[in-house]
Amino acid sequence: MSANPNTITIDGQEIPFTAKQTIMDAALAAGVYIPHLCHYPGLPPSGNCRLCMVETGNRNVAACITPAVAGQEIRNNTPELNEVRKSITQMLFVEGNHICPSCEKTGNCKLQAMGYYLGMLDDHFPQFYQRREMDASHAEILLDRGRCILCDLCVRASRDVDGKNVFAIAGRGTNAHLIVNSPTGKLADSTIATTDLAATICPVGAILIKEQGYQVPVGQRIYDQHTIREIGLRESIAKKNDD
Repeated sequence: MSANPNTITIDGQEIPFTAKQTIMDAALAAGVYIPHLCHYPGLPPSGNCRLCMVETGNRNVAACITPAVAGQEIRNNTPELNEVRKSITQMLFVEGNHICPSCEKTGNCKLQAMGYYLGMLDDHFPQFYQRREMDASHAEILLDRGRCILCDLCVRASRDVDGKNVFAIAGRGTNAHLIVNSPTGKLADSTIATTDLAATICPVGAILIKEQGYQVPVGQRIYDQHTIREIGLRESIAKKNDD
């Protein structure tokens, strides 16, 4: 064990951590990528997507909500864990309308990029074809619940950064869905604005700014040029520099 009392080990690499850091935060700060979709630097973690499951002490834990503890031996980048992550990604694809060639978010979509990163070649599971309401009532912002992966990033961004509490998750299990906290339940009657973090943080194509689709040609978009690992580490570095 290291002489430094404030270190953990991930896949044999010694990682320093500070008080109250999670395994995820410590890993990203050290340039170690742990796959994730519902984590975003600076927002309270929720542990929703479960892609960040790592093995420590003969059990699996979500890295984004598990505190770093001195002496932890953690396994992250293993064939077994990545196979589980691929299955989770496949399930997310079939639970919604994720037909990449027809989606404005293609090339900028974290779910799509995660599929590439994990070597996903097919959906594997049968399509659910759930019916979820689209809300095009807002003049500038579109809400397509059919693409929502219930990561609740927009919920946390609106509540903790924008200070507006526009979104929430209602229901449980297969009935869980994104709702708008407005008198009518419509986006047009909420206080959301295009400048809000909640309007741009969606990792998929569920929340889109209108009249901006396809401004960047396919082939020149974020994940056409970089892997989700590279972008995930950049987000962490950018947040660290902001602090």
